[in-house]
Amino acid sequence: MLSLPATVRIWLCAQPTDLRKSFDSLAAIVRDALGGDPLSGNVFVFRNQAADRIKLLVWEEDGYAIWYKRLEIGTFRFPAAGDGSPQVEIRAADLIMLLAGVDISSVKRSKRYHRPVPSRIA
Repeated sequence: MLSLPATVRIWLCAQPTDLRKSFDSLAAIVRDALGGDPLSGNVFVFRNQAADRIKLLVWEEDGYAIWYKRLEIGTFRFPAAGDGSPQVEIRAADLIMLLAGVDISSVKRSKRYHRPVPSRIA
């Protein structure tokens, strides 16, 4: 079971990643390729080339945690990154839908207020 507060920032890596990588290698991708801070407490999401596996990396005060899922049938559908960006930010509810097999790019949302946040992933 995955439990995330609504205020957590979640970043999808737009490019497929070699999921044989573990804690330190994924943290290096966050730092070097995404320009983020792996110790920020944000959730960083990676998928493999076939899009049937997904890993989440998060720093939890005293160390890294990885959550990993492999699908037996189907794929994870990441939304397209706009303007060639290496990452896409999504909400906690979007991540839950993505993990459940929903194509979040086709979800229609009602208008809601969201406090502006800086575009940096650090």
